[in-house]
Amino acid sequence: MPRDLPSLLYVGIKNSVVALDIATGMELWRTKLKGHDFVNVLFDGVSLVASNAGELFGLDPTTGAVLWHNTMKGMGLGIVSLASSRVPSGTSAGASGATLARQQAAMDAAAAAGG
Repeated sequence: MPRDLPSLLYVGIKNSVVALDIATGMELWRTKLKGHDFVNVLFDGVSLVASNAGELFGLDPTTGAVLWHNTMKGMGLGIVSLASSRVPSGTSAGASGATLARQQAAMDAAAAAGG
């Protein structure tokens, strides 16, 4: 059964990624990862990526199935920070970017007028 992705919450906890229905808190799936306790999770509107013990896992956002695994060979076991170049359309992140651009344009215009 396909899920409406915006209604899901992804939680990284105790070697696992868990998907919850954000309206009810009901667990929909759980995927155990190889590694240590701390799991970092990134969902960018399309892809779901989790890191654990210095390794990366691409997960299917609707089922939790592991689509790919990268050991990040030679990088060690440290905590991983994740970011994506994608910005989902219609999100507050996109609106914030537009707001910041307008504010910067206003500041630039004021600086040009004043000196």
